[in-house]
Amino acid sequence: MTIQVLIPTPLQKFTGDQASVALDASSVDELIVALDGAFPGLKERLCDEQGKLRRFLNVYVNSEDIRFLENQTTALKAGDEVSIVPAVAGG
Repeated sequence: MTIQVLIPTPLQKFTGDQASVALDASSVDELIVALDGAFPGLKERLCDEQGKLRRFLNVYVNSEDIRFLENQTTALKAGDEVSIVPAVAGG
């Protein structure tokens, strides 16, 4: 099942400057593995040593924050759009 992934500008150097990529995955965890398979080195930018998404990243499935769904085990279905959004801090 094909999932559209929106890649933030700082990570596009890993995707050959692509702002959007299509991959097959049935969960956010599978999507991270698929991203790293297609674009080596991307997983270490997204996840910590335990495989958990880094705190400064927000991930949305169809505009819903995965923290309010099932986190990395959130199921994906064909046609879903996943956005990876770096957190912005300011004051």
